[in-house]
Amino acid sequence: MSTAGRAGTLAAMAALFSRDVRLALRRKSDTLGAAIFFVIVASLFPLGVGPEPSLLARMGPGIVWVAALLASMLSMPRLFADDAADGSLEQLLLSCTPLPLLVLSKVAAHWLLSGLLLVIVAPLLAVQYGLPADQVGMLVISLLLGTPVLSLVGAIGAALTVGVRGAAVLLSLLVLPLVTPVLIFGAGAVEAVGAGVDAGAHLSLLGAMLALALFGAPWAASTALRISLD
Repeated sequence: MSTAGRAGTLAAMAALFSRDVRLALRRKSDTLGAAIFFVIVASLFPLGVGPEPSLLARMGPGIVWVAALLASMLSMPRLFADDAADGSLEQLLLSCTPLPLLVLSKVAAHWLLSGLLLVIVAPLLAVQYGLPADQVGMLVISLLLGTPVLSLVGAIGAALTVGVRGAAVLLSLLVLPLVTPVLIFGAGAVEAVGAGVDAGAHLSLLGAMLALALFGAPWAASTALRISLD
């Protein structure tokens, strides 16, 4: 690809990223909905299991990760649905810019306004479970590695279900089993720190899943979009 071609591709990706961010900021209720749901779910568990500090500290990492996983699914059905409704999705498919790169831009915008917000809120929730500072830090690191995987894999499900009635339920059924390893190793990294064990193996596996998702998910989502719109 020539220098001019690369510059045009980057410009198209940046324009799509900026457009999605602006549209999401206009719908503040949708943007904040995932974070509010995250806070509510994570805050209700202590009321249900009791105030015992040792129990809360042991369950805290898993609860926060489960809440983050469920919250990330809330806005995922709209990733491509709005573009399909207004006809802009067809324009993306006809664009000279490779579709996987455009999908990657949309996923990046989604993660910025959804996944990153969950990462920022997570330490506040971890404190109510009595997690020490080292576990809180590991929770943030694991979420920084894991939440992009949730968005990338979720994009495949969103592409497969675009235009389908009951897309939210179907998307959850498709995506949640695929991202279960992210939940396991993300929560496991925090628990390893609490047990005094090196969490490097968990982080390495999360990093490997992120690299694999970055490479494969945009291509898979692009193929799914073409199939869904045929």
